[in-house]
Amino acid sequence: MSVQVLVVDDQPLIRHSLRLIIDSAPDLVVAGEADTGEAAVARAGQLRPDVVLMDIRMPGGDGIDATRRITADPALTSTRIVVLSMFELDEYVHAALRAGASGFLLKDAEPGQLIDAIRRTHSGESLFAPSILTRLVKHYLDQSAPRTARTQSVLTDRETEVLTLVGRGLSNQEIAQALSISMGTVKTHIGSLLSKLHARDRAQLVIAAYERGLVSTPQLR
Repeated sequence: MSVQVLVVDDQPLIRHSLRLIIDSAPDLVVAGEADTGEAAVARAGQLRPDVVLMDIRMPGGDGIDATRRITADPALTSTRIVVLSMFELDEYVHAALRAGASGFLLKDAEPGQLIDAIRRTHSGESLFAPSILTRLVKHYLDQSAPRTARTQSVLTDRETEVLTLVGRGLSNQEIAQALSISMGTVKTHIGSLLSKLHARDRAQLVIAAYERGLVSTPQLR
């Protein structure tokens, strides 16, 4: 079945453009639209979409609050949110993550990047614009406590390979192709990495890869 997408933006032209891009993909479909934060929460409850593309700055309740309310709804546990913004301000990124967003994408992204973001978010991956990912890593490293549990954990050779590729920003499918393993095996390794490294999400796995010297900031994409 097609991935059901809810498009949330207060500008009709942007909603129309996003709809055209999304509906052009054979496996994606726009299930509905909303132009305010309040409307987004209501439409999400009605439609139960797989992915919500959420604008931040809107009248009638902003996107951050709407994201928080949607992710807190027990009936919408399978709904994932990608925040869209014209701005890459740190305060927006951190607020979106705290609210439960699975990714943060800039509105100047290419159509192919948007489609890829929806697919990857639906499959359970976190996704961030390249410049945002680099700054996010730096922020967490600056704020992190002394490196203890993550750096002391012993990883298998294969887990180290997977962590390296996660750190470089590869998707699960790209990791599977690079290592000639199945998608299921990739997900198993990532689950093990999350547990061993005491990481909350994929963004923190990127940080762990950086801490271990497996990748450096210029390699992040």
